[in-house]
Amino acid sequence: MNISKFSELGLADPIQRALIERNHETPTPIQAKAIPELMAGEDVLGIAQTGTGKTGAFALPILHQLSQNRANNGPRSPRALVMAPTRELAIQIGEEFRAYGKHLHLRQTVIFGGVGQKPQTTALSRGVEIVIATPGRLLDLMGQGHISLDAVEYLVLDEADRMLDMGFIHDIRKIIAKMPKKRQTLLFSATMPREIATLSGEILSDPIRVEVAPQATPIERIEQQVYHVASGGKTALLETILGDPALQRVIVFSRTKHRANRVAEGLVKAGISAEAIHGNKSQGARQRALKNFKGGQVRVLVATDIAARGIDVDAITHVINFELPNEAESYVHRIGRKI
Repeated sequence: MNISKFSELGLADPIQRALIERNHETPTPIQAKAIPELMAGEDVLGIAQTGTGKTGAFALPILHQLSQNRANNGPRSPRALVMAPTRELAIQIGEEFRAYGKHLHLRQTVIFGGVGQKPQTTALSRGVEIVIATPGRLLDLMGQGHISLDAVEYLVLDEADRMLDMGFIHDIRKIIAKMPKKRQTLLFSATMPREIATLSGEILSDPIRVEVAPQATPIERIEQQVYHVASGGKTALLETILGDPALQRVIVFSRTKHRANRVAEGLVKAGISAEAIHGNKSQGARQRALKNFKGGQVRVLVATDIAARGIDVDAITHVINFELPNEAESYVHRIGRKI
C-alpha cells in the first residue's frame, strides 16, 4: 500500500488534529513504511539516520494504541518506554510525543541524568503512561523502587548503535529483563553492527525490517565538499567559509571538548556568533546553547559527537567537519540531519 498522506493511516482523530496544526500532511518514507506495521502490532527493526522522521514513525502509532486502549485504573505504571542514548535526544523525543499527543491527555515524563531526580520521581509517583529515558538514570530509579516496568506494552530503543558506542548495552539488557515478554518492540539504528544485530535478535519477535537509507552511507540529497588544508590553517579557512551568508545555521564538529571550546571562542573573536556544546557543559548550559541555536540567536554550534546526538533542528544549512571522526558511522550521523 502506497501511503501519501497521514490521513490514510487510520490514526485517531485527536492525533490527526495535532498533525494538521503542525502542517504535517505527508509522512516521510520511514513513517509511511513503519506506521502501518506498528499499527498492526508487528515488531519493527528500523534502519534510519537522524533527520528521517523516525521519532514520528514510533510516536504516532504508540500514541494511537494508547489512546484506543485506555488503562482501567488510570495511569500508574508506564505502558510505553522509549530509551535514547543522550538527554538531548530524550528531551526532543518527549517534545515530539507532547506535540503529537496534545489532544490525548496521556501523561508522560522524561528521565535523564545530570540533574536532580526529584521532579522525575514526583512525576512517576503521580503515574505516567509514557516514559522517555536514558538507560543510566532509568536503572538508578528502578533500583530505588521509583518505577516498575511490569505494565510496559511498547518498548522503543532509539539510536541503538549510539547506545552501544556509549556502553549502555549491559544496562539495556538489565532493564529489558524487568519488563513483560509479551510486548511490542521497536529498535531503530542508523547502522547495524554485530552487537546490535545480536540484541535485535534477542528482543524482537519476527520483526518487519524497514530501511530507508543504505547502511553507513550519507543520504543522497546532501552535497559534500572537501577542502585540503594544513592543520594550522583550519581556523582561518573556517572563518573564510563562514563569511558566506548562505551558511545561515551551521553545526561544526570537533573530536574533543577542548577543541570545541577553542573553535567557538575563535569564531566569537572573529565576530561570528557561536557556542560550544559538549559533555563537560552543564545540562542547563547545553539546553541554552541549543535553544539559542534553534532560535537563530547563535549561527554556529560547535559540537562533539556525543553531545550532538539528538540535535534535530529544522533548517540546518551546513555541517562542517573541522576534524573527521574515527568511524565512518559517526560521519554518517554527523551529516545525516535535517536540512
